[in-house]
Amino acid sequence: MARPAAAPSSGAAAPSSGTGATVKSPLPGIILDVKCKAGDVVKRGQTLIILEAMKMENSINADRDGSIVEVKVNKGDSVLENADLVVIG
Repeated sequence: MARPAAAPSSGAAAPSSGTGATVKSPLPGIILDVKCKAGDVVKRGQTLIILEAMKMENSINADRDGSIVEVKVNKGDSVLENADLVVIG
């Protein structure tokens, strides 16, 4: 059984690269699929992650155009609400 990802310790999202925006989990759940990898170019609205929460599949979409700097979760991971999922630069 996978452990839940650690919740952010502060309100500010600070990716390791120093640039970019972090896409966060809107609900606690389990990562069913990761549809991107570091280096991928994504468009606003493109599905990045499929999250199962409350027995429903939820698409987590890019909130901006950019490239994926870091994917912070893997398929099968349990995540908490507000957990960092993907960094878009």
